[in-house]
Amino acid sequence: MSLYNVFDIAGSGMSAQNVRLNTTASNISNANSVSSSQDKVYRARHPVFAAELTKAAASQSNAAGSSVGVKVLGVVESDKPLQVEYNPNHPSADANGYIYKPNVNVVEEMANMISASRSYQTNVQVADAAKQMLTKTLQLGQR
Repeated sequence: MSLYNVFDIAGSGMSAQNVRLNTTASNISNANSVSSSQDKVYRARHPVFAAELTKAAASQSNAAGSSVGVKVLGVVESDKPLQVEYNPNHPSADANGYIYKPNVNVVEEMANMISASRSYQTNVQVADAAKQMLTKTLQLGQR
């Protein structure tokens, strides 16, 4: 595996964690929204990641040590049940007096945000370490 592949892998990891952070931020910002209908209420969203296996298979035939990055397959809505609350005095209550709140758990989302932030930071450190190693390798010829 070439040292340059490290930049591709770290970059795909940073991109994936960026999607994760944005999705988590969206969930947190909509956590307290209220709707009068189950169909219109915000539902928590989560990104789905996968290893880029097609690249790995192609590079494996060319080199023994292949690299695998991260690919975002998409963002899916959570199927956890919504929070239903009886509050007939609320302006958004339906005909039966119920309001519907998102299925967002703010504590889980905060933990997810911390995890995504640290994963992003780790990918930055990997790319920086690779850059330093390349710099040191180039400096070997100057002595």
